[in-house]
Amino acid sequence: MTISDSVRLALINFWRSKVRSFLTILGVVIGTAAIVVMLSLGIGMNESFKRQVSQMGSLTLINVYLDGSVAPAGGAGGAGTAKLDDRSIRAMSELKGVTVATPLVQASAKLISGKLISYVSLVGIRPEAMAKLDFPLAEGRLLNEGDAMDLVFGSQTSMNFYNPKAVVYTQPPQIDPMTAKLEMTFDMMYGEKQANTGGDMSAADSGNGDGNGGNGGGSGGNGGNGGAKSAGLYKIKAAGVLAQTQNEKDWSVYINLEHLQKLIRENAKTENSSLAGFSQQQGYQTAIVQVANLKDVERVRDAIKKMGFGTSALTDVLKGMQETSKTLQMILGGIGAISLLVAAIGITNTMVMSIYERTREIGIIKVLGCELGDIRRLFLLEAGFLGFLGGLLGVGFSLTASYVLNKFGAGSLGSLGGGGGMGMGDPSAAAAGQISVIPLWLMGSAVLFATVVGLVSGFYPARRAMRLSALEAIKTE
Repeated sequence: MTISDSVRLALINFWRSKVRSFLTILGVVIGTAAIVVMLSLGIGMNESFKRQVSQMGSLTLINVYLDGSVAPAGGAGGAGTAKLDDRSIRAMSELKGVTVATPLVQASAKLISGKLISYVSLVGIRPEAMAKLDFPLAEGRLLNEGDAMDLVFGSQTSMNFYNPKAVVYTQPPQIDPMTAKLEMTFDMMYGEKQANTGGDMSAADSGNGDGNGGNGGGSGGNGGNGGAKSAGLYKIKAAGVLAQTQNEKDWSVYINLEHLQKLIRENAKTENSSLAGFSQQQGYQTAIVQVANLKDVERVRDAIKKMGFGTSALTDVLKGMQETSKTLQMILGGIGAISLLVAAIGITNTMVMSIYERTREIGIIKVLGCELGDIRRLFLLEAGFLGFLGGLLGVGFSLTASYVLNKFGAGSLGSLGGGGGMGMGDPSAAAAGQISVIPLWLMGSAVLFATVVGLVSGFYPARRAMRLSALEAIKTE
């Protein structure tokens, strides 16, 4: 008996008992759909976790800090005491998979615009590195080489301005960094006298600095406190404004690292300076390393730890979330597997009943000289066909169910898609992504698994058919 003969006979037998075959396939459809939909919810949760964590920053970004520094939440330190300087930054940039490595210098500064002030986090970064990192622009440009007092503002920094004379605070003033006249100082007490007397906080009125240099101001003069040196006041302008990222970039102001180091040297020992702690500092406190692929993050982190530095990354947060997602996927997949197990029993029952009905036919086939392998192949083909067709239809049903869940269930299942993270239970947050995700590999695996279940379920009936006595089978009415 050729393979084509086996296939033809299997299809004939399938059609001969089409009602029973249909009910058997229906069981496989339900079982397959149950597994796929359940797993798709777990995958959807995992994707939701990735979206939530990526809103906090790039998943391929590694924060590097000196041993003993305070790491961000989720970080894991190293055990070394190496110096974080240009040489070590260069070594990190040469690691396989690294696209850019740059030091960061963070300082506090006060911005002044007329009667308004704002305290900001000033971040020094190398312009060439900024161009390679994820800094989405809303307006203007990023930092360029040679920039001094041209700064890049986060999307929300304009919301920090306020009038210190105001008794009642309502809506924050609307400041456009691209057009506003701005000044900056590292003297955290700058303008306090003017705020109390109602004066305008500018260089001309303050007496706290002696004017501005050609590219952004001098280093301040002597104030009215016994000749102590005051921090300088600098004219600044916005080179660009970043698009909203929903992370720390929104509230930071970026400056050319080289020029910030110059400002630190000028102002580290001035009165009331926010840079006072920088005078004794050697090297850098922190750096960031961008990796090309997410799968390389842990390898690069291990290499950096061997250099003696501590590291942290958002993948630490993601790992904890993914463990929760894996546990849920196993539970949901197990629930679905029970349905497929019941379907497997149905296939076995169908094939065993088929043997009883076709006992005489099996005996005739044996008498005609068919080998036992041909009979086994015939029954396995029938069982496998039931599993394959049921799996195929089950995947189609799963896609329909997934569409309905994503279309109409985002609000009610929003807490599942965003559980434990930002936007938990928020319908709008859930609608931004899919709560049920069925990738191609899951569809293919489901069909293959259903087919294998069918073949395994048909193995016992096939062996039973092989063991039938040809003479006894022919005598069967």
